[in-house]
Amino acid sequence: MKGFLSILFISFSFNQFGQTSITKDSICMGVSFSITAIHNSSFLASNSVDKAYQEIIRIEELISSWKQTSQTSEINRQAGISSVKVDLELYSLIARSKKISELTNGYFDISFASMDKIWNFSDRKLTKLPSKEAIESSVKRIDFRNIILNESDTSVFLKEKGMKIGLGAIGKGYAANQAKLIMKGLGVENGVVNASGDLASWGHKIDGSEWTIGIKDPKSKAEVMGWLNITNTSVVTSGNYEKFIELEGKRYCHIINPKTGFPVTGITSVTIICNDTEIADALATAVFILGKEDGMKLINHLKGVEGLIIDDEFKLHSSQNLNKNFYLSN
Repeated sequence: MKGFLSILFISFSFNQFGQTSITKDSICMGVSFSITAIHNSSFLASNSVDKAYQEIIRIEELISSWKQTSQTSEINRQAGISSVKVDLELYSLIARSKKISELTNGYFDISFASMDKIWNFSDRKLTKLPSKEAIESSVKRIDFRNIILNESDTSVFLKEKGMKIGLGAIGKGYAANQAKLIMKGLGVENGVVNASGDLASWGHKIDGSEWTIGIKDPKSKAEVMGWLNITNTSVVTSGNYEKFIELEGKRYCHIINPKTGFPVTGITSVTIICNDTEIADALATAVFILGKEDGMKLINHLKGVEGLIIDDEFKLHSSQNLNKNFYLSN
């Protein structure tokens, strides 16, 4: 195990049936994770959460483009030079990412990472807007069709020099899915994996009720605009209030339109609800970029997918069947 896990917070609760609910919080993949397990055995519940975190760290070591030892980083280093044989797990994740790119007409595109030096939101030290020339040059390298996959040897080749891929817009969702599978495989029938807004739920809370998920009020992180009651469901929210920079009195969010190279405007947050955290993660980004009208058209077109969009005037837009399948209270 290359990664190191530091648990920041642990909480316990119990019910009259002898079940224990254990929640452990930590930082993984550069964001805060909170994982809850409910079981008759407190040892099994606690151990399942630890195993889930170990799985998340393993995935981060494999797919993170910020880790120089990862296979993703090696793919980026060999862009325009040679293909890189990777584990089937990473190959499959990239292949699924390309399928979502096709579905969204390229508005979701993991090769957006080609712009990682143009817009740096990690430390908010950007003091002026990137030049038009720099943006245009980087946009030319963004094209999921230039991610060449060879199924026979699970190799990946980035066709153009300077191309990069980054799995940040789908990786947390994938990790949440896998952590959930680990816990369920150990016998945990009720739990939640929350990867800083990428949430996978199954079963029920310790009191037997459904999980209650708050939809953040973009005007105040401490407040919520509404609640979703869910079980066996994934919920992912992307917002412009988590990572951003302010230049000349204007806020620029971290979500970049791969077609233009500029941060997206017009939307404050997008929440996607479906049965797969990985898909919800990718769709939340795509819908954010598409905008409230085209984004909502995409949501309504997809079977088993519901969504909420909060625009830049803080008006809430919900998909056609949301209220039929989920309880939303304001």
